[in-house]
Amino acid sequence: MTSTPLLSVRGLRKSFAKLDILKGIDFDVAAGEKIALIGPSGSGKSTCLRCVNYLEQPTAGEIFLDGARVGVSTAPTARAMSNRQLAPQRAQMGMVFQSFNLWPHLSVRENVAIAARMVQGLSRAEADALAEAMLAKVHMEHKCDAKPEQLSGGQQQRVAIARALAQRPKLMLFDEPTSALDPELVAEVLSVIHELADEGRTMLLVTHEIAFAREVADRIFFLDGGVISEQGPARDILANPNTDRLRSFLRQLAH
Repeated sequence: MTSTPLLSVRGLRKSFAKLDILKGIDFDVAAGEKIALIGPSGSGKSTCLRCVNYLEQPTAGEIFLDGARVGVSTAPTARAMSNRQLAPQRAQMGMVFQSFNLWPHLSVRENVAIAARMVQGLSRAEADALAEAMLAKVHMEHKCDAKPEQLSGGQQQRVAIARALAQRPKLMLFDEPTSALDPELVAEVLSVIHELADEGRTMLLVTHEIAFAREVADRIFFLDGGVISEQGPARDILANPNTDRLRSFLRQLAH
């Protein structure tokens, strides 16, 4: 891992009205590192992820991706970026949501290719070729011409992952990618994410799949009450949690 982080988050805070969700978060992610965010519902995990790529504008704090400030234009004076200005930065952070968010009227190929055409400016032929390559990476190339309604939930999520990959991101963001799936479909999606992790991709992953986090993540951040209350190497922190709060959380998931 390099000494300069790919992602750097400093003093991240997010409030909705009078409710403080994130209360000051600092962390770095090195290139090629896999970080799992775990914690109880309402602890701020998904909000943290959405602030990283400015789907939610932070109340305070700074986020840097590969040395560039996210969401803020620095020339000639610092000011918030518009959604149009943000688009290239967001494209560097491939986001996979809990829900699949596929266009129902488009084919699988078209769902993956559309971002490449709109954000990267590729021709239809170039975008289609890229889409087919990314669909092969998630083992969905045989469904290129299908519509989303013809796919299982696990297949739809794999298409959503291919769509994120088609942006050629520097960082992959996964927001509980298996939470909307039936239990028998979870393994196929986790298997694809595992393969991407083995390629050395940088990942920030919100998950309740603790066994998967232990196997794939380099480090785990335990969010509780809007702060990172505990962090460390994945296997160490799960085997020997330092706080009663994390021990209690892990026991609840085990039942």
